Amino acid sequence: MISLKESKKGLTFDIQVIPHASRAEIAGEQDGALKMRVTAPPVEGAANEACIKLLASELGLKKSQMEISSGLKSRKKAVRIKNISKSELTLKMNNILKTN
Repeated sequence: MISLKESKKGLTFDIQVIPHASRAEIAGEQDGALKMRVTAPPVEGAANEACIKLLASELGLKKSQMEISSGLKSRKKAVRIKNISKSELTLKMNNILKTN
């Protein structure tokens, strides 16, 4: 189960990123974090941008609603999403984890 944390700035959850993968995908859950593979290299924020783009696409949200709040240079990152309820995000997360 992905752990969602609520704050005044939005909902935050952890992601575990594997850069330079052969394809971009949500690869399930690992230790309470959403495991993601992206094709971009971990250079000059390319993998971070690829993470946001993939999350926006999979969750059906706008890229402007999301930001990486910590772990910019790490494989383990925290993503903050604004303007969505916890129940709605939980539903969207469960749906992408079931289909992947």
